[in-house]
Amino acid sequence: MEITTYEVASRFIGMREVPGTASNPQILAMLQLDGSWPKDDAVPWCSAFVNFICWLLGLHRSKSLRARSWLWVGSPIGSIEEAKQGDIVILKRGSGYQPGPDVLKAPGHVGFFSSYEGGDIFSLLGGNQSDTISIARYNISRILGVRRVERGY
Repeated sequence: MEITTYEVASRFIGMREVPGTASNPQILAMLQLDGSWPKDDAVPWCSAFVNFICWLLGLHRSKSLRARSWLWVGSPIGSIEEAKQGDIVILKRGSGYQPGPDVLKAPGHVGFFSSYEGGDIFSLLGGNQSDTISIARYNISRILGVRRVERGY
């Protein structure tokens, strides 16, 4: 039996940042997996969560805290309707103009595909969604890419 990214990631649902100047040590460990910074959990950590889950399972990963770095990891999936639970979804973040998927140094968000809810809505299991690991709903218009990762560092 193979354990999936979604099964492992779902075990962390409810983990959240520590308010104030303290940090959640588990989130800090995710953030520092590939470097010695940042020093607290008050930074965007969605990519750190995805990297951590992939690291636990021995999957290819971006080794970057940039959400858009996941646009170059794994194999592309044609559309959200073709996604399998646990595939990686990369989103635009923020309001106003957002550059396309060819721009790495721009705001983004990343997580694991949970379910397609029909119409323009899908669910994402991710970190740093309202400062916690949760399942949240998003509009498909925010999708920059959907990727499937394989085994191997």
